[in-house]
Amino acid sequence: MAKSQQTFNKLEKEKKRKKKKEDKRKKMLARKEAKESGDLITNEFIYVDYNGNFTDTPPDPAEKEKINAKSIVIGVPKREAVKTSGFIGKVNFFDHSKGFGFIIDPESQEKYFVHISECIDEITEGDKVEFDTIKGAKGMNAIKVKKV
Repeated sequence: MAKSQQTFNKLEKEKKRKKKKEDKRKKMLARKEAKESGDLITNEFIYVDYNGNFTDTPPDPAEKEKINAKSIVIGVPKREAVKTSGFIGKVNFFDHSKGFGFIIDPESQEKYFVHISECIDEITEGDKVEFDTIKGAKGMNAIKVKKV
C-alpha cells in the first residue's frame, strides 16, 4: 500500500482555510439578519479631524488653521553660521607630560580640547589664550592656540 500524498501540514492548512471560509459566511449571514431586523447601525462616513484623529462627527471649520504654502520649507534646513575663529578663553587644565589640556570659553562656558601640537605659544594653566576651533572626534578642538 502506498502512502498518502498529502502531508499533515497540507491537511492542517486546508482545515484552517475551510474554517475561515465558514466563519466569514456566518458573519455575512449575521449582518444580513441584523440589517433586516433593523439592529445594524452603520456609519457610512468616518471623518478625520485637523489633528489626524478619526471621528464620527465632521470637524468644525472654525478650528481649521490657515497655512501659507510659501512658508512650508521642503528639504534640509539651512545651517546657521557657526563661529570657528577668534575665540578667547582661559586654560583650565594643561598637562605638559601628556601633551593635552582644556580651554574654557568664558561666554558660553564650553570646554575645548587642546593638544600641544596645536599650540603656537607655550601655555600653562590660568593663561588667557586666543584660538580657533575645529570639529574633532569627541567634540570641538582648539587649534592655533596663542597667548593674549
